[in-house]
Amino acid sequence: MNPGGSVKDRAALAIIEAAERRGAITPGGTLVEGTAGNTGIGLTLVANARGYRSVIVMPETQSAEKIDFLRMIGADLRLVPAKPFRDPGNYVHVARRLAEEMGAFYADQFDNLANRAGHRDTTGAEIWAQTAGQIDAFTCSCGTGGTLAGVSDALKARNPRVRIVLADPEGSGLYGWVKSGDLAVSGSSITEGIGQSRVTGNLQGAAIDDAVRIPDAEALALVFDLLIHEGLSIGGSAGINVAAAIRVARSLGPGHTVATILCDGGARYQSKLFNPAFLRSKSLPVPPWLQ
Repeated sequence: MNPGGSVKDRAALAIIEAAERRGAITPGGTLVEGTAGNTGIGLTLVANARGYRSVIVMPETQSAEKIDFLRMIGADLRLVPAKPFRDPGNYVHVARRLAEEMGAFYADQFDNLANRAGHRDTTGAEIWAQTAGQIDAFTCSCGTGGTLAGVSDALKARNPRVRIVLADPEGSGLYGWVKSGDLAVSGSSITEGIGQSRVTGNLQGAAIDDAVRIPDAEALALVFDLLIHEGLSIGGSAGINVAAAIRVARSLGPGHTVATILCDGGARYQSKLFNPAFLRSKSLPVPPWLQ
């Protein structure tokens, strides 16, 4: 729960600080990014504090809450039809072309290694410190891969035996990539901002030991369970992560420490994860208190 409400604030700050160090963005400049929402929010808030303008390109299918929040905080938001990465109209390609046309700084969260380095230096180092080095495994889902790869770099540098497990929703190719080198995609997921049909720059060369695939129903059951029993309001990607952490813990057995990331909060997905009509339309469980 960073200022922008998600773990992506860490990547946003690291990307902008790295750009400033190499002179890629200067006072009064403009940054452009293609995002599922949260990185755009983080970038816009950091840019506001630094005196930059933010142009954010996002698929129009993302939650209304993220769209509204981006506009609220002053982003120049450009919504585009949702298209696969191989299509020139994909939001990432649109953002890259827009940055070139404007002569602006392209944040490039997927392939900009400042993302991974930021998580190595902050997230991974903090997990090691806060567990006093007594950590056996780390798992999380991947959009850019910056969190998983950066935390892997930090933890394995300190203890190569720490197990790194990629959590993947259905409709993403990363599970197959880890398991068999096959990026084939099947199924679909309502989760936003995670899952990939390609190996991003941030994921290349990352030390990943295993992967688990989590269906939406399993993740949603935990989203609802954590809310009503633990008082934790989390988004869908965090539900995937907690489900993966439970699976990893069961595979390791008692007496082990497993860490994951709660990426953002449930309020960012109220119109989807907590909308009975939407859930029923996807044949997904509805929490008892909303029925």
